[in-house]
Parts: sequence; C-alpha cells; structure tokens
Amino acid sequence: MNAVFKALADPTRREILRLLGSGEKTSGELADHFAMSWPTVSHHFSVLKEADLITSRREGTTIFYSLNTTVVQDLMTWVLDLAKRPKNKRGKKS
Repeated sequence: MNAVFKALADPTRREILRLLGSGEKTSGELADHFAMSWPTVSHHFSVLKEADLITSRREGTTIFYSLNTTVVQDLMTWVLDLAKRPKNKRGKKS
C-alpha cells in the first residue's frame, strides 16, 4: 500500500491516472499531455506500474497503458472503510 500512496503523491501521476480513466492510451498519447522529457514521463509510468496502479502491453514498438481497476477498487474500499470507523470519545476516528 505504501507504493500506492507514493505514486498518488505526485500530481503528474494522478493526472496520468485521470487520463487513463477514459480508457487505454499509448505512452505517446499520455506523454503529449505533459511538458517534460521522455525519461521523466517514463519514470512516472514506472512508479505507477510498481504500485500496480497501471498495466501495460506492447504491440510492436507501441506500449499501451490502462488502469488496473482491481487495485483502484481495493484502494477505494480501504479509504471507505477508514471513513466508516467509529469515532472515539474525543470525536476522533479510532
């Protein structure tokens, strides 16, 4: 779970996830949205893959990325469970 939070801490990686929310995209399509070098964009893809938030597949020289919806759903479940925790006497979540 720490890798997921590390990945989500960066606004560029959150934007990549948002873009992938509408469906699979090539690395080039994603990179076109950012004013940064290819190695930097590639690093963001690597961090997201390490966190298992995205998956990739290769067709020839083209790499396609998509959301790993299973991990995203697990994360949302964890967040919702955390929000449902009962409050202690001081009004704070326990």
